[in-house]
Amino acid sequence: MRSSVLAGAPRIEPGAGARSVARKVVREAADRGSRLVLKLADGDELTLPESLVKILLASASELSEGRAARVLASETSLTPAEAAELLGLSRPFVVRLLDAGEIPSERLPDSRHRVVRLDDVLEFQARRERRREGRRRINEAVESAELPY
Repeated sequence: MRSSVLAGAPRIEPGAGARSVARKVVREAADRGSRLVLKLADGDELTLPESLVKILLASASELSEGRAARVLASETSLTPAEAAELLGLSRPFVVRLLDAGEIPSERLPDSRHRVVRLDDVLEFQARRERRREGRRRINEAVESAELPY
């Protein structure tokens, strides 16, 4: 049995001074058009590539809000239980979503087990959030128009 991908991904907690430093990193990057330079201990300077700046800013944004962050490759394969943990849903419910094709999955060769790509789990979560936001807006429109529900 493999160890949990989520357990292996380091969880970075915002320490005592990390929130304020993270806020400053996000602010400075916004002011500089996402161009960041890393000054090394020996005085050398490295201009960070855009992809690394995006990772840094995403993590800094989470830390600045007091939330922990994890960094995982988007191609990471998850078990249905890990997908359920990420989504905050039960494993049996996620299995039903997989069976219905709501979240793409792939069966492992010569096995009943399947895996789910992290990207697909995150896309499903984004779709859920868009639907939730749409329902919220409809409710607000109905309430503001004082229409009978």
